[in-house]
Amino acid sequence: MCAALPVSAQETVRIRGTIEHVDGPIFVIKNRDGAEVKLTLTDKPLFVAIVKSTMAEIKSGMFVGSTGMTQADGSQRAIEVHIFPESMRGTGEGHYDWDLKPQSKMTNANVEQTVAGVDGQILSVKYKGIEKKIHVTPDTAIVTFVTGDRSELKPGTKIFVAAKKQSDGTLQAPRITYGKDGLTPPM
Repeated sequence: MCAALPVSAQETVRIRGTIEHVDGPIFVIKNRDGAEVKLTLTDKPLFVAIVKSTMAEIKSGMFVGSTGMTQADGSQRAIEVHIFPESMRGTGEGHYDWDLKPQSKMTNANVEQTVAGVDGQILSVKYKGIEKKIHVTPDTAIVTFVTGDRSELKPGTKIFVAAKKQSDGTLQAPRITYGKDGLTPPM
């Protein structure tokens, strides 16, 4: 698996949706806003599946990502946490705007520690010398990445793709991240 680093909104189109059908090299996807988009893949694309995980799997020293909403104290209330495999350590490291929900942020960082709290757990994470607290509630989706296979990409599969808009207006990506066993990628 390889990393997909964050790039500016002018260069990237994030696709969250469902595969409608595959027409040769073209994936026809119904985006979350209902629009139909067509996506092609670069040479030697990666297929990465998302599977459910738990807080019990998150240990100090691991590299995780979390989409969250900023709280009054500067911490993040996690909507989702994704556990990166070691091969993806450093992917998109940092804290930046994200488009899952209005005003959401993405934080990709190393776990310093986990602490149980009254209404969930707190992950202390660190990126580029900056520490951030992430509140993980019982409603937070927790997932991890596993190696996927193109054969699993069928109509009805939920996907997340960071695609680049080509000069001719088409969308192209080096990888498709998809939910395994009916899961919707929560990022």
